[in-house]
Amino acid sequence: MIQISINGRRVQVDEGTSILDAAKAVGVHVPTLCYHPGLPAHAVCRMCLVEVEGHDTPQPACRTPAKDGDVVNTDTEALRSFRQADAEWLLARHPNDCMRCEVNGACQLQRLVHENQWEERWPKVPAGEAASSDRYPSDHTSPSIWRDLSKCIECGLCADVCGETVQQQYVIGFGDRGFDRRPVTVFDQPLAETKCISCGQCSLVCPVGALIETPHWHEVLHKLDSHRNVSVVQVAPATRIAISEEFGLKPGTVSTGRLINALRQLGFDFVFDTNFAADLTIMEESAELLARIEAGERLPLFTSCCPGWVNWLELNRPDLLSHLSTTKSPQQMHGVIAKRGAFARSLGPEFASGKTEPYVVSIMPCTAKKDEALRPGMSGDVDIALTTRELARMIRSRGIAFGALAEDGQFDSPLGESTGAAQIFGASGGVMEAMLRTVLHLKGQDDAAPLEWNELRGVRAGVKTATIPNIGTVAVCNGIAAAQRMFEDESWRDEYIAIEVMACVGGCLGGGGEPKSDDPDILKKRARAIYEIDVQSPRRRSYQNKDVQALYASELGAPNSPAAHNLLHTTHAARNSPRSLLMRFLDCVDRRDGTAAARLFHPDGLWSTASEFGDIRGATGIQAFIDGRLPPRQYGEKFVRHRIEPCADEDDPIVVTPDGIRCRFEMETCIHHGREYSGLRFKRLSRTVL
Repeated sequence: MIQISINGRRVQVDEGTSILDAAKAVGVHVPTLCYHPGLPAHAVCRMCLVEVEGHDTPQPACRTPAKDGDVVNTDTEALRSFRQADAEWLLARHPNDCMRCEVNGACQLQRLVHENQWEERWPKVPAGEAASSDRYPSDHTSPSIWRDLSKCIECGLCADVCGETVQQQYVIGFGDRGFDRRPVTVFDQPLAETKCISCGQCSLVCPVGALIETPHWHEVLHKLDSHRNVSVVQVAPATRIAISEEFGLKPGTVSTGRLINALRQLGFDFVFDTNFAADLTIMEESAELLARIEAGERLPLFTSCCPGWVNWLELNRPDLLSHLSTTKSPQQMHGVIAKRGAFARSLGPEFASGKTEPYVVSIMPCTAKKDEALRPGMSGDVDIALTTRELARMIRSRGIAFGALAEDGQFDSPLGESTGAAQIFGASGGVMEAMLRTVLHLKGQDDAAPLEWNELRGVRAGVKTATIPNIGTVAVCNGIAAAQRMFEDESWRDEYIAIEVMACVGGCLGGGGEPKSDDPDILKKRARAIYEIDVQSPRRRSYQNKDVQALYASELGAPNSPAAHNLLHTTHAARNSPRSLLMRFLDCVDRRDGTAAARLFHPDGLWSTASEFGDIRGATGIQAFIDGRLPPRQYGEKFVRHRIEPCADEDDPIVVTPDGIRCRFEMETCIHHGREYSGLRFKRLSRTVL
């Protein structure tokens, strides 16, 4: 231990402690902009400069280790004057857009300016030359993440978290030098054209509004205000804990009841629990794992609940897609059951007849869930996915005193029942642990292992393993970087029967849409709350969910049955492959979106339908055909999609039509780069009935 003095207060700290952390220990506030406890300190913003006796110049508190006997001052007139000048220089390069900015009220620069009443003293200057990397100042191409470089303060946190320090995706890095220095994407591409997996960790650490989740909460609020639709909302397990932090409650506070009451005040007609579908996911995934073990093929099974992980596979390792579970994530399962199951039919004749459907919103800790809601074959099952942070903005915008709400709210039935196994989905290792509880039951080995698999728990990045008696060994990759390292060699193929991957360290509780926090122990506090809910649950295994049992008895038959596959399973494809292009096109046909379908075709393309409609020529002709000649789309259980069968030849897909006809598609494609479209396009698409 060493002893230092900060503003006249003595404090003992461990050797190697930064001056910034020492100041926190004694209750002294030192302003920062570019500092995050989980990332290296670069001292870019210079806001945390302090005076240390014996040094001729101020030192950055964030990266200067305290030394025994140091005498530190943080609030001298010279320091205050420098911070003011520093902030005013940032303001000269920053847009006056606070009233419309998504992080209004949660922006660190805004908070500092407001607290100190700093002024815009200097004239506005451009944030980069026309020929610099700033030629994409606003990038709204991604369904999950928006970029606005005019608000960037060049702290470097996004490059750190996307790069070597955490995610190791290297989608964002620094380009140019000096005045034009900016975080840019690879080759200055729009984010949607990079290998971004939509994890959103960049938006989680951004201290201003330069990187945010794609905002959809305004649209949802307008829908709720008009009250023209029957509205349904589902709530993810991690959200009910993290939402507490947005309203000043102690980290780790469980606010399930308060959250339900807030959602009802916002105007939602039905408030359901995503955990219901998490139990459903476990039933399907467990049955799928046992079927693969019995067949001795496509092992190990990869869990498919994390869309960031699915994105990574499709972008980087499509050769491994056969290992990926075909089960949909809980978000997508809940959406399809809410729209096409008995619940929707119970809403009235128009819903039962297929004329309309409920408006479904999900509240997720994850930015990649926005991407997932648009995937071909699943798009429309969830209308809008909101992050935890977006929900907090909605609640504030309506003046709801969240902390004062009663903790007595209850989820609606029948899609609100859940078990403790579903709750632990929110933590890294939780999906695997929940699956093991049910797998052991299905194997008749309930007493062969403990209910709690502590080997699979923990928020530290890396790989965790556990061995199941008479079954095999499983692995949990905590963070996408851990998965990348695992797949650098082939040993995983023989070592494990199942692998869980969560793209974000800590799992969903560390998702890119969660509240921002500079508490280094925040993941541990959230995880403790998640596991405590499990311990307090009267039923802790997914197969014990009585509403899930009733759903199988009335509609699905059994896990992995044809009926279950029709609703609860999906397919995957390498990005920008012919198979992926066909999936996107058939999805447009099913949803009767002629405009989007035509965009996938060369202007002079040909669609040979092998039906009474014959050949359809030209993108405009295809658009007119889908919009005008096909029967109108129906909803509810009457809405049936095309299904692509798994096959060894990815370029020779067999499709099952909504009428149950098996057919083969032959595709001639071209690569097109244009203002509205970039990637593969059809030149010719021919269907052959089998």
